[in-house]
Amino acid sequence: MDDRIVISDFPMDQQQQQLENCVKLFCEWGEAQQINFIQCCLKQMTQHQLSLLNTYLEPMLQRDFISLLPNPIAENILAQLDASSLRGSEFVCRNWHEIISKGMLWKKLIERKVKSDPLWEGLGKRRGWIKFLFERTQDQESHRFYRTLYPKIIKDIETIESNWRVGKHTFQKINCRSETSKGVYCLQYDDEKIVSGLRDNTIKIWDRKSLECLQVLTGHTGSVLCLQYDDKVIISGSSDATVRVWNGQTMALENTLIHHCEAVLHLRFKHGLMVTCSKDRSIAVWNMVSPKEITLKRVLIGHRAAVNVVDFDEKYIVSASGDRTIKVWDTSTCEFVKTLSGHKRGIACLQYRDHLVVSGSSDNTIRLWDVESGASLRVLEGHEDLVRCIRFDRRRIISGAYDGKIKVWDLQAALDPRTPNHVLCVQTLVKHTGRVFRLQFDEFQIVSSSHDDTIIIWDFLGSDANS
Repeated sequence: MDDRIVISDFPMDQQQQQLENCVKLFCEWGEAQQINFIQCCLKQMTQHQLSLLNTYLEPMLQRDFISLLPNPIAENILAQLDASSLRGSEFVCRNWHEIISKGMLWKKLIERKVKSDPLWEGLGKRRGWIKFLFERTQDQESHRFYRTLYPKIIKDIETIESNWRVGKHTFQKINCRSETSKGVYCLQYDDEKIVSGLRDNTIKIWDRKSLECLQVLTGHTGSVLCLQYDDKVIISGSSDATVRVWNGQTMALENTLIHHCEAVLHLRFKHGLMVTCSKDRSIAVWNMVSPKEITLKRVLIGHRAAVNVVDFDEKYIVSASGDRTIKVWDTSTCEFVKTLSGHKRGIACLQYRDHLVVSGSSDNTIRLWDVESGASLRVLEGHEDLVRCIRFDRRRIISGAYDGKIKVWDLQAALDPRTPNHVLCVQTLVKHTGRVFRLQFDEFQIVSSSHDDTIIIWDFLGSDANS
């Protein structure tokens, strides 16, 4: 017979008294005895009882460590969240909402995006909200401004991407009105101006907003076939076989380089180095100390026809020629490294960046190459005539051809060998009435020039863009 006394056998008031005595006794024990007692109790409990106990313990064990931290530390932790997590954190509790608000964490998130992504930076400049960043503000009104600004930015970005995909754009046209021979062979632009090289031997500079001609640079005695500028200089190459250096502020001619014996077809410069190429089949590498002190470093010989285009970085100089080949040279030593072969006719254009070379040819195709392995990664087909100009960024390739068309290609899809060829061309843009000679683009626009003596700005920013 079981003689154990069970608490439930007592009346309710005595049960309560017995429980209180047990708790009192428990409190008088040391920590080791308490833990030992609890462990013994847990071993006697059923799975259902343990589950109920866990439900009771879980909220007791949760602690809002963010609210317990000093505000600067709490702000630094929450400032690392992405937009979705930050939005959810605002509703956790009043303390978290106050930390996010006072810490201007939506502002900091936008600033972080602007610093790391050219699309955000460019959008901030185009829309004007970048001027409200990177300054000290701390009030509820400011917090609400940045909190509502973020989704507007996201909507803008989604609109831009959609417009690129469907070809939705506004466009502006500059009629260059050359009095002698027509054609705009080259260009470069920024937020303030467009600098163009023309067949009539001049360089014309256009106001980016009004599209009015600001200045005409004269001096070349042949067509201006290529140019590049920075804050200090404009450097141009011409069919007169010279390279001319102009002051970037005063626009005065500062230097004339006479080396090539035929037309200078292309040039690139950066970090004190310039590379020029010519119809004379050679490539010249120049050291640039200052606009007036530019000395010939090395002449690269190897192509068997006109060298139409060059590009380079700190590792390689890459050149393309009418001889159907791309040649790779060591930038430091100027020694020949390798030849990339695959195009069936002469190569008119290329761009090289981050191990990737994209080239356009008079065989009407575009090729993607790995400069390290020399492998041809993809052939893009679609143009109906010579591919004259090519540019690419992280997302897309833009090409212009003698068929008068500009094509937009999905770069990431093109780099995936599993993607079928027919989906690679995203859009074909037709506004020029002559051969497309040169183009440049960014996240929001394409600026192109043509034999038709016009420059066209294709703008993909804004939900009100019309095709």
